Amino acid sequence: MQDHTSPSSLENAIPLQKFGVGQPVRRKEDDTLVRGKGRYTDDFNLPGQVFAWVVRSSHAHGIIRGIDTAAAKAMPGVLGVWTGADLAPANYGPFACGLPLKSRDGTPLLQTNRTALMTDKVRYVGDPVAFVVAETLAQARDAAEAVVADIDPLPAVTNPEEAAKPGAPQLYDHIPNNVALDYHYGDAAKVEAAFAGAAHVTKLDIVNTRVAVVAMEPRAALASYDKASERYTIQVPTQGVAGNRTNLAKNILKVPNEKVHLLTANVGGSFGMKNINYPEYICILHAAKALGRPVKWTDERSTSFLSDSHGRAQQIHCELALDSEGKFLAVKLSGYGNLGAYIAGVSPGPLSLNVGKNLASVYRTPLMTVDIKTVLTNTTLMGAYRGAGRPEANYFMERLIDRAADEMGINRLTLRKRNFIKPQQMPFEASSGVTYDSGDFQGVFNKALEISDHDGFAKRKKETRKQGKLRGIAIGSYLEVTAPPSVELGKIVFEDDGSVRLITGTLDYGQGHATPFAQVLGAQLGVPFESVKLEQGDSDLVHTGNGTGGSRSITASGMAIVEASKLVVEKGKRAAAHLMEASESDIEFANGRFTIAGTDRSIDIIELARRLREGKMPEGVPSSLDVDHTTEAVPSTFPNGCHVAEVEIDPETGIVQIVRYTGVNDFGTIVNPMLVAGQLHGGVAQGIGQALMEHVNYDASGQPITGSFMDYAMPRAEDIPMMAVGDHPVPAKSNPLGTKGCGEAGCAGSLSTIVNAVLDALSEYGIAHIDMPLTPERVWRAIQEAKAKAA
Repeated sequence: MQDHTSPSSLENAIPLQKFGVGQPVRRKEDDTLVRGKGRYTDDFNLPGQVFAWVVRSSHAHGIIRGIDTAAAKAMPGVLGVWTGADLAPANYGPFACGLPLKSRDGTPLLQTNRTALMTDKVRYVGDPVAFVVAETLAQARDAAEAVVADIDPLPAVTNPEEAAKPGAPQLYDHIPNNVALDYHYGDAAKVEAAFAGAAHVTKLDIVNTRVAVVAMEPRAALASYDKASERYTIQVPTQGVAGNRTNLAKNILKVPNEKVHLLTANVGGSFGMKNINYPEYICILHAAKALGRPVKWTDERSTSFLSDSHGRAQQIHCELALDSEGKFLAVKLSGYGNLGAYIAGVSPGPLSLNVGKNLASVYRTPLMTVDIKTVLTNTTLMGAYRGAGRPEANYFMERLIDRAADEMGINRLTLRKRNFIKPQQMPFEASSGVTYDSGDFQGVFNKALEISDHDGFAKRKKETRKQGKLRGIAIGSYLEVTAPPSVELGKIVFEDDGSVRLITGTLDYGQGHATPFAQVLGAQLGVPFESVKLEQGDSDLVHTGNGTGGSRSITASGMAIVEASKLVVEKGKRAAAHLMEASESDIEFANGRFTIAGTDRSIDIIELARRLREGKMPEGVPSSLDVDHTTEAVPSTFPNGCHVAEVEIDPETGIVQIVRYTGVNDFGTIVNPMLVAGQLHGGVAQGIGQALMEHVNYDASGQPITGSFMDYAMPRAEDIPMMAVGDHPVPAKSNPLGTKGCGEAGCAGSLSTIVNAVLDALSEYGIAHIDMPLTPERVWRAIQEAKAKAA
């Protein structure tokens, strides 16, 4: 058999360097997306499809006496109207939380076990009670308006602290005082002793506001059922097909995994919200089976505000104990998290567990306790939202530090420096119970001061004062404990046309996975960047994986790619040895070529894959280079950083403008700096939204009063400053690439930095605290009240 020879390894390496790890390679999918050629769920249609519309409660709380569907069923084009009673014989499983959380007394989290359509009570405005399917969307919508729900209103409660009080309206008979989880972490006795011996204690009551996710793409779904195979198929936007398929099949539909085919195409944002299954999906799957026709449902923005999970929503009392030199002795949090009306996905985790895991941040805080009651209220259900407890915890800690510095008369920068964990202390066991493997927090801090020109602030403040405005600055550090350990899929398939399919269980919903994953695969196997085709959205291909969430993608899929690539090389060495009639021990691999050591005889990996497909190999020689590999649990990482914000405030109007913003971050090994910067920009933008304007509000009866973009403010381009971004990478030691998550870091760094900068500007009025959002009205009122008090 003739050897296949080709250019030298050096020549072959040149294109690999262009697209290698660390290069700012442009995103593969951008040309498709910016031309409007992406395919989102609502773009898909099936022959014979019909349309669904959901009937929702207009009451925040009430007893369902009956639902009259007769008029709706008689309307033109209507194929069916279903209530919860109609779905009951199917015996679908409930929507629940899979986290093994326990209350302080050891009892497990109390589940709400939500059904797709309610039959006993409604518990928030927007609660689904029925759905209609008709030939056209207009017919379904008209018929839905003819459904009459007879509901006896009950008193509602939207504030978690009020909901937990005796005598408050009860959402569930089996959940006393509406407290589903009374979470506790830490050694209370040791913490109390530390506080008792402290030279100073800082206390703060902080409201972390409820925010709506408002992804660019509303939720949608297209369901069908094949009677012959008894198989459901659903096209739906998710954050990972494998996990969502398993939950849908095993826990809700109660069928084997192979009886559910879940497809996800392009996804227009999610931020945690689309990573759970929702009632609407069960409704249309049920209808598709009953009618024998595909059923499509697409949400609208007005109902998205009601039906999509929300984020944040905490009322927390924070305390920090310090010695006379300002060294941290202990920190404790207590308070309430608002679960909304139902528990699903991981919703109690961000409100409790994740806050505790991230509270210690980059500081040597030897002791901590977290006591948070997660409480059910008559509001939209809570879920993960970009950071899912990480930005919240860092916000609490950084607010405490600035306040403590002011109270003790210690420079804010000095106080932080005195408490940083030092590089030589790594690995560091934090009081949160996790062990940091790497980091140079002082180095990150110093670089942020340098890039932001912190020393020049006094001059800039003086110039701002001449214009009649206030100027404030804040510097804040953060650290995130990324997603808990879980397995990941790395599947590599060499195709006939010379392309390489990479299949993994994370999912791109805006991050740009195709590019960095191809960069990693190219670095491992030397395959051309353009030849790599990423597939993540088909549960028939993606049998394993935990999806994208918790800033895990590059670490989890990266580790899977590295491990799978090693298996490809092992197979390739055996195959190349056979084809080139050499000993396997003499075969070397580099830059995409298998070479007989000490010779110029080699074969390219793509050519080798082709030869294996076309020829019959003897026993012991691989018939292909394809690999289907699942990792062991991929460890968490600890991305961290330091952000600096400067703001200007017009005291006459209360308008806040962010005029300078700097973010220096340690994301470990950076695969694609351009994409990392983009992720940081997006996270900071969402932090700006929450800090300055976003806030979901309800009136006393539980009616949402921020149900559209007319009354729910979102940041625009003019609200987002130019950002200076710096890197101070310390590669992680817990994964082969050395990467750390970056997707949620912008939120973790921006919340406290922006709020602290505003309060710094307002400090000359003696204003020490304002809760988010720092709207012009809130800022203006605080100034007026401070002036009146001073007078």
